[in-house]
Amino acid sequence: MKHLSTAMLALVCILFSGCMVGPRYVKPSAPLAPAYKEEALSVAEDGWKVAQPADTALRGEWWEVFNDPQLNALEEQIATSNQSLKIAESHSREARAMIGYNRAAEAPTISVGPSIGSLRDSQNQPYFNQSAANNGGGNFLLPVDLSYEIDLWGRIRRSVNAARENAQSSAADLATAQLSLQAELAIDYFELRDADSQQALLSDTVQAYQQALQLTQNRFEGGASPKSDVTQAATQLQQAQVQLTDVGVLRAQYEHAVATLIGEPPASFSLPAAPMHAAPPAMVPGLPSELLERRPDIASAERQMAQANEQIGIARAAYFPTLGLGGEAGFEGASALNWLTWPSRFWSVGPTFSETLFDAGRRRASSQMALANYDATVANYRQTTLTALQEVEDNLAALRILDAEAQQQHQATAAAEESLTLFNNRYQGGVDTYLQVITSQTTALQNERNDIDIQRRRMDATVLLIKALGGGWTTVSLPKL
Repeated sequence: MKHLSTAMLALVCILFSGCMVGPRYVKPSAPLAPAYKEEALSVAEDGWKVAQPADTALRGEWWEVFNDPQLNALEEQIATSNQSLKIAESHSREARAMIGYNRAAEAPTISVGPSIGSLRDSQNQPYFNQSAANNGGGNFLLPVDLSYEIDLWGRIRRSVNAARENAQSSAADLATAQLSLQAELAIDYFELRDADSQQALLSDTVQAYQQALQLTQNRFEGGASPKSDVTQAATQLQQAQVQLTDVGVLRAQYEHAVATLIGEPPASFSLPAAPMHAAPPAMVPGLPSELLERRPDIASAERQMAQANEQIGIARAAYFPTLGLGGEAGFEGASALNWLTWPSRFWSVGPTFSETLFDAGRRRASSQMALANYDATVANYRQTTLTALQEVEDNLAALRILDAEAQQQHQATAAAEESLTLFNNRYQGGVDTYLQVITSQTTALQNERNDIDIQRRRMDATVLLIKALGGGWTTVSLPKL
C-alpha cells in the first residue's frame, strides 16, 4: 500500500508538470508593403535600374562586392580585434549562461553541511532538571538536504524558455553590432579614399596653377599683362594650396577612425594613398517581407516579444499553489566513533505545499507589468520594421537620384574643363582678361570636386543599403539553444 501511494503521487506530479499557464506565443503582424516604392520609380526613370537576380547578391562577407583587397583585409580584422564587438560578444555569452542557470531549477538541489561541535547545558538555567546535568557532549552531524520544486504550472519551463529567447535576442544584437561596425568601417574607408582623390585632384590643380602663375609672371615681365594678373594667379594658387592642406585633416581623422575600428593604435597604423575609381555595385533589394528574416535587429525585437510572452505566463503562475518535495538524510553521533555507524542514521522526506492567500495586489500588478512590457515589445518590433523599411527606401532613393546626378555632373565637369581651355587660349591670345581665366578655373575645380564627392556619396549609400538589407545575415544564423 505504501509503495502504491508513492507511485500514485509520482504519477500525479508527472501529469501536473505538463501543464503551463499563460498565453501561447504567436508572432504579431508587422507593417509591410508588397514592394519598395523606389523600385517602381527606378524602373520608370532612365539611367538607373534595379539589379536583376544575376547581379550581385548579398552574402556573409558582403564587403567583397566592392572588389577592394585593402577593404577586404580591414573588414576581416573587425571580428577578431574590435573591442566594442568583444563587449557585445561577452553579453551574448552571458545570456547563454543564463539558460543553464534557469534550467538548473528543473532538477533537485542537493546540499551537504557537515558540522562538528560540543554542547554543555547550564545547570543554573530555569526549570533545569538537575538529574540531566552532564559535563557536555559531542555533536557530530553529516546532513544531506534535497529540495525540488515540482513545475506544476510551467513557471520554471517558461523561465528557461525566456532565457533561451533572450540568448537568441542577444545573438541577434551581436550580429547587429558586427554589421554596424563593418558598415562604419566601410564608410570611413571610402571617406578616406575620397580624401585621397581630393588630394590627387588638388595636387594636380596646384601644379597647373603654378604653371599659370609662371605664365602670367612671364607676360607681366614682357609687358603683355598687368601686375593684377600676377596677383590674381598667386591668390588662386594659394587658395588651392589651402584646400589641399585642409583635406589632409579629414584624411588623418578617417585613418585614425579605421585604426580604432580594427583595434590598433592610430600611431601604429597607416594606409597608403589610393584615389577611388571604382563604381558602386548593383544591389538586389528583394521584397520588403524578406527584411523580417534578414535584419538582425528585427530578429532581436521578435525574440524580445517571445521572451515578454513567457514573462506573462510566469506572472500568472504566481496565482497557483507551489508544490515542492523536500528531504534530509545523514548521520548524527556523539563522537567520531559512533558518528558514521548505522544506528546514527536519520532521514525525513515529504512534500511541501504553499499558496499565497493575500499579497495586497502584488501578483495582479506583476501580471499588468508583464502585459504592458509585452505590448511595448510588440510596438518596438513594428517600429523597428518600419525603420528598416525607411532605411532601405532612403538608400534606394539616394542611389537612384545620385546616379542621375553623377551623369549630370560629368557633363557639367566636361563643359567647365572645355570652358577653361577656351579662356586660357583666349587669354594667351590677348582677347580676354585673366579674371575670366580665374573664374573658369574656380568653376572647373568645383565641378571636379563635386564629381569626386558624388562618387563618395554613391559608395556610402551602397554601404548603407547593404546594412539596411541585413548584410547577408538571416535568422537561420540564430543559435539553436
